[in-house]
Amino acid sequence: MKQVFSLYEKSWSGSPVQFAWQKTLGNFLAVTGDDRAVKIFDRHGQKRNEITLPGNCVAMDWDKDGDTLAVITDKSSTIFLWDAITNKTSQVDSGMRDAMSFLLWSRVGTLLAVGTTKGNLLIYNRQTSRKISVLGKHTKRITCGCWSIENLLALGGEDKMITISNQEGDTIRQTSVSSDPSDMQFSVMKTDERVSTRESTVSIVVGKKTLFLFNLNDPDNPIDLKFQKPYGSIVSYKWYGDGYIMIGFSHGCFVVISTHIREIGQEVFQAHNHKDNLSSIAISQSLNKAASCGDNCIKIHDLTDLREMYAIINLDEENKGVDQMAWTDDGQLLAVSTRKGSLHVFLTKLPILGDACSTRIAYLTSLLEVTIANHVESELPITVSVEVEPSFVAIGVYHLAVGMNNRAWFYALGENNVKKLKDVEYLGTVASMRLNSDYAAALFEGKVQLHMIESEGLGAQEERETRLFPTDDDKYQILCHALTSDFLIYGTDTGVIHYFYIEDWQYVNEYRHPVSVRKVFPDPNGTRLAFIDDKSDGFVYCPVNDRVYEIPDFSPTIKGILWENWPMDKGVFVAFDDDKVYTYVFHKDTIQGSRIILAGSTEVPYSHKPLLLYNGELTCQTQSGKTNNVYLSTHRFLGNLKDFGPDMLRQMLTQLLMLKRFSEAWEICTHLNDQSCWNELGKACLHHMEVDFAIRVYRTSGNAGMVMSLEQVKGIEDHNLLAGHLAMFTSDFNLAQDLYLASSCPIAALEMRKDLQHWDKALQLAKRLAPDQIPFISKEYAVQLEFMGDYVNALAHYEKGITENSKEHDEICLAGVAQMSIRMGDVRRGVSQAIKHPSRLLKRDCGAILENMKQFSEAAQLYEKGQYYDKAASVYIRCKNWAKVGELLPQVSSPKIHLQYAKAKEADGRYTEAVIAYEHAKQWDSVIRLYLDHLNNPEKAVNTVKETQSLEGAKMVARFFLQLGDYGSAIQFLVMSKCNNEAFTLAQQHNKMEIYADIISSESTTNEDYQSIALYFEAEKKHFQAGKFFLLCGQYGRALRHFLQSPSTEDDLAMEMAIETVGRAKDEVLTNQLIDYLMGEGDGMPQDAKYLFRLYMALKQYRDAARTAVIIAREEQCSGNYRNARDVLFSMYAELKTQKIKISSEMSTNLMILHSYILVKIHVKRGDHMKGARMLIRVANNISKFPSHIVPILTSAVIECHRAGLKNSAFSFAAMLMRPEYRSKIDPKYKKKIETMVRRRDTTETEEPTTACPYCAFQLPECELLCPSCKNNLPYCIATGRHMVRNDWTVCPHCDFPALYSEFKTMLQTENVCPMCSERINIADLKKINDCTEYLKLDEDQ
Repeated sequence: MKQVFSLYEKSWSGSPVQFAWQKTLGNFLAVTGDDRAVKIFDRHGQKRNEITLPGNCVAMDWDKDGDTLAVITDKSSTIFLWDAITNKTSQVDSGMRDAMSFLLWSRVGTLLAVGTTKGNLLIYNRQTSRKISVLGKHTKRITCGCWSIENLLALGGEDKMITISNQEGDTIRQTSVSSDPSDMQFSVMKTDERVSTRESTVSIVVGKKTLFLFNLNDPDNPIDLKFQKPYGSIVSYKWYGDGYIMIGFSHGCFVVISTHIREIGQEVFQAHNHKDNLSSIAISQSLNKAASCGDNCIKIHDLTDLREMYAIINLDEENKGVDQMAWTDDGQLLAVSTRKGSLHVFLTKLPILGDACSTRIAYLTSLLEVTIANHVESELPITVSVEVEPSFVAIGVYHLAVGMNNRAWFYALGENNVKKLKDVEYLGTVASMRLNSDYAAALFEGKVQLHMIESEGLGAQEERETRLFPTDDDKYQILCHALTSDFLIYGTDTGVIHYFYIEDWQYVNEYRHPVSVRKVFPDPNGTRLAFIDDKSDGFVYCPVNDRVYEIPDFSPTIKGILWENWPMDKGVFVAFDDDKVYTYVFHKDTIQGSRIILAGSTEVPYSHKPLLLYNGELTCQTQSGKTNNVYLSTHRFLGNLKDFGPDMLRQMLTQLLMLKRFSEAWEICTHLNDQSCWNELGKACLHHMEVDFAIRVYRTSGNAGMVMSLEQVKGIEDHNLLAGHLAMFTSDFNLAQDLYLASSCPIAALEMRKDLQHWDKALQLAKRLAPDQIPFISKEYAVQLEFMGDYVNALAHYEKGITENSKEHDEICLAGVAQMSIRMGDVRRGVSQAIKHPSRLLKRDCGAILENMKQFSEAAQLYEKGQYYDKAASVYIRCKNWAKVGELLPQVSSPKIHLQYAKAKEADGRYTEAVIAYEHAKQWDSVIRLYLDHLNNPEKAVNTVKETQSLEGAKMVARFFLQLGDYGSAIQFLVMSKCNNEAFTLAQQHNKMEIYADIISSESTTNEDYQSIALYFEAEKKHFQAGKFFLLCGQYGRALRHFLQSPSTEDDLAMEMAIETVGRAKDEVLTNQLIDYLMGEGDGMPQDAKYLFRLYMALKQYRDAARTAVIIAREEQCSGNYRNARDVLFSMYAELKTQKIKISSEMSTNLMILHSYILVKIHVKRGDHMKGARMLIRVANNISKFPSHIVPILTSAVIECHRAGLKNSAFSFAAMLMRPEYRSKIDPKYKKKIETMVRRRDTTETEEPTTACPYCAFQLPECELLCPSCKNNLPYCIATGRHMVRNDWTVCPHCDFPALYSEFKTMLQTENVCPMCSERINIADLKKINDCTEYLKLDEDQ
């Protein structure tokens, strides 16, 4: 709190003083002490007058308007009256003989009440000079009193009586109190039913201890409020608010109580504000503040929240403490008296006067002090002391103006100092003033005077020094004005806004508004003007294009508007009232044109007046003479982005886009990295026609389509055309159309509507812009209408679409006409058009429509014409036209139609045709039924069942054969129809179980069925069949028992089955049982070894099987069955090789010798006697292995060696034959020849060619199988019997035995089977093997 002045008078020193502020205005302060005088000071502490009194002042009071001060003294019966307007003192004789003790002016009239020490009363009317004397109002000194707003007078005296009188002095009510009354006040008590607001309650402090509430309407029930003793005595109290009383106590406390009847006496708030004592309290309703003083300090609270301490004023030099205090009515000044006789006045509320020019502000910091500051430019504040308390302040580029009434003082602003220039008097009281760099404009009494601030040395431009607006000819009043660097702008009561251009000294623009213009606010450049009209509506006017834009959601309480001074935010402005600041943005270039949007609102602290807006920071002036910065809620993004969460950042993004601050929005989008945020930014860029920035955004977010679209349009100079494209990109198609039509390329609107398939709108546009496109658009529109079911309009548009020029287009239109005609009921026209039309699809579609309309004959006709035979036949069937169906049947593929036709023919008894139709419909059951029941052709029925595997058909055939008594066939077809139980029963009844068993074993049947058959055969003692079916159902023990019991006729087959059973069972007991049987353990008759071999194979006991195989082969050899012996050894060899078991050399050798014997026949048959002779030599050398055929083999050897030219070998074998044991057995055919050969010995022999050993490459005879060099047994060729060579290697594709590639290939040209495994070989499957190492390794392992 700023101290305005202090008063120290020697005559007051040492004792307290009385003082009273002038009511209403608060311009004067009357002070008196023990000096027999009343001194009057102005609000700046200057003494204006002094009233000398005959004695000390007893009481003084100002009238309700503050015009007259009344004073009474203890030594005189005269009332002294000082007139504040004339500054003169007058006297009124009271006519009272006793000394006066009390004085009080009425709150509503000019009545003055004066009380005396003896209880008498005088009521003096200042206006009429009438005096009413009332003697004996009280019996003792009247000490206190108060007036009500109804002019009732309440008085209290030392006689402990309270009287209530009217303005004539008549007593209305009276009551007594327990002690001396003091501090009386009228007020309205808080009640439940607020009937009236009359002041019906008088509050009185009684005996400094209690508060007595006397209700005039309820005089018999006064309320006496007592307080806690520690509080001390009541010093002072004040009513405020809705029936609350604040009471100050001597011990430093102040308490707030409610007078509501339910809360009476209840403490709402209590604070111990002062340590030792409290001397006074004061309340200012205009400030909404309460103050208490005590000790040597003053504490000020806010009435809205008493816990909040507003200010503390310490008076350290006042060691005796403070005494009384009072506020002026307007709350600006607070006066405090002290006990040692001094008086201090503090500034608690300043008039909020301030102005701004660019970023510089001037504001009142004290009653006679103005501060100039520029926080944006960081300039040091300058204070200017002014001569008068100003009522207006204005600041320009180089000047400051302050003034009051009709006078203004101008100051020149230097860098560090301020120089007073001059003062100017105007023709009326100045309402407001505006400055620019050279001129001042003052508004007074409906006129504006424009004049130069410094006019020295201009000379020739005297006519431009000053001008008064309006001229005498104009009959309007100016209500508001503004001054920019170039223009004087003012608004009038007739609603005209004038622009006066100072440079040319003439009017350049005017705008006529329907109602008067109250306030104008130009932006810093003067190119935009916000104004408020008489209806409290806000607008922005652009003089450049003479356009006006209404400000949306404009509150009627708005006091003023500030434009943003930050150069980057040119279109931003705020409108403010007492509580809020509303942020608006003027968007000049959007796709919708220029418009204003409300961006948000910000709460403003109490009594803050905005002066300057710069980059979202609002500089406000406060009542205390300071400035405070408020940050707009729409500019929260100016902080550190890292401090905010994603939700807050999204809100900030929305604010930034409203404010067109795209760079900051880019930062937030980068920070969030969310696709939806990028899309929002991109859309805003399009909205504001920032095409380059939009491209950058969409490129970052990966929207290639939008980037390409924008790249195509960014160079367009036509504003409306570009805006149209952008509106289209944002899906605002109606706006896009309007913009296109207003552009230089209106056809773009039509193209857009066509692309969007808005055919109705496209048609309207085409009529105006491109009539030649109407047929094509009509066709598209017709298609759309048809889809929507509007066939009438679709038909009309199809007809409009026919051009006679475009064949393909016209065909579509004619097709549409045909379809729509049918749908509209004009079937004849539609069918005719469809038949003429070349399209098959049209015929199908029209046929479908007619079919739905139950027009079957026409539908079928169209289907037939369109070659949709299935559909045509189906529709002919629906209308029972069987003749047509029969005609179409060969072209029909649908089984459903054939079925319908078949049923119809069957019903007519035409079974042959019906069967054919059923076959086409694949209804085999019906085919079989007709063959059996009507056509008597069971053979066809049986074939059909076998082909189709029809279950139901099989049942029918089975029933047919049952009737004929052919039970075997009946059983077969019952099984086929899955009726196994019936088949089994039938087989049992007619002893046909073998047939049933044969049939069922070839089917996939359940174990139960197999068991049933097995049990049947078991009962019949048919062991083989019983064993077979026990094996099938998995009962291996019973199966083996029956196989072993089978009669000898089935022995071989039964033994095979027994071996299979044991192989499947994998049961050791069963295995041993069968081995014992085969070995003859039971009856001493061992079975053939081949069964033991097969058993070992089935059990996968390959080593045992191999030994058995050698034995079997030996037996076969002894019996002369050499091929069988070879096959047994080969199969065993192959199995052992597969199982990777080592093969014995005995088996390998035997297999080689037996295979060599078999090769002899092949070579001799092919006429290759040399190869045959070589193989016979090998066999003859091992003749002991062929005991049954020694002589025939030796005979063959002699003959073949002789033929091959191997005379020596032929001789040696002939000599062998001449042995006595063989000689008699020689075939007589060859005997003589052989004898001659022995007698005439010929030792010539063709030498055997040599080939390389495949292991060591040693050259040895080609039929030699043991290499003398590396001692390896050599693999042999299965085709020739020779040893293998590396460079001519192949293998059989089936058995994998090696062969010489060239020889095998030659053999396969005549023999197409493998000589070893007897499998057929395609010569193309034979592959030459280049690397035979793998096979050689295999032979080594074996």
